[in-house]
Amino acid sequence: MKSIRLIYPQWQGGEISAYFEDLNEKQSSQGYILGARILDLLMKKRKNVQNIYLPISTKFKREIKDGIIDKKIILHQTKKAAKLVKKSKADKILSLGGECSISIVPFLYLAKKYGSDDVCVIYLDSHPDIGLPYDDFYQGYHAMAVSMLLGYGDEELLSVIKNKKDFIKPENLLLVGLNSKEEKHYKQRQNDFNLKSINASEYNEKAVISWLDSISATKLLIHFDLDVLDKDELYIAVGNTGKMKITQIISLLKIASRKKRLVGLSVAECLPRDLIKLQNLLANLPSF
Repeated sequence: MKSIRLIYPQWQGGEISAYFEDLNEKQSSQGYILGARILDLLMKKRKNVQNIYLPISTKFKREIKDGIIDKKIILHQTKKAAKLVKKSKADKILSLGGECSISIVPFLYLAKKYGSDDVCVIYLDSHPDIGLPYDDFYQGYHAMAVSMLLGYGDEELLSVIKNKKDFIKPENLLLVGLNSKEEKHYKQRQNDFNLKSINASEYNEKAVISWLDSISATKLLIHFDLDVLDKDELYIAVGNTGKMKITQIISLLKIASRKKRLVGLSVAECLPRDLIKLQNLLANLPSF
């Protein structure tokens, strides 16, 4: 099977400056770029895995179009990503980001490749990511990732994945680790989308196993937003709402990948505040 590592440092989907008052808006927003580089550095390299680096614009001019922050450049980068992934003809994809929207292109590519009936998703995130354009609450694209996977959202962005029957089926997606005010805000929409979830406070490994056993899909996609982690153990993401323990995550990933064949994994929302500050410091040292 052909595997690729997609380094996808997209930052435009997030509007996160409120979480980083000690950084300016550009520094915090584009911290995802450094985050993706760090993930690429730390993740074990494997032989015969093609590395694909997606070029990302660093132009900083926040604009809302069609109810989405920076939609124009996101659309351009989404088309690039879709083209590169399709050209790779990959059977397995590891995606390193970048904000949560980095899962959309590779996951929908894999759903099309294997058929949506045979693909399931475990979505590890403190937030449900079921936003839609024009939501009063928030218009960042990374908060729309699950909606897009299900086929709900901006039609122009959805059209990048042309075969609508290959969107993820709601019964084949499980939200794990929810623990944020967005969960309450979007509760009705979660019901409308018919999505099952396991909150961080109620987390039970047996419940995940039971869900995996209940569906016929044999291929597994895992989205891992680092903000799902308990900040007292590891605070390397955006926000500090996560409550899941590192040991819980490791155990879940091992068990799930034994139950189903893991063909897609995304690690998203790495935002290393202290290293961004160190990067700024180093940039101001005298040159010699």
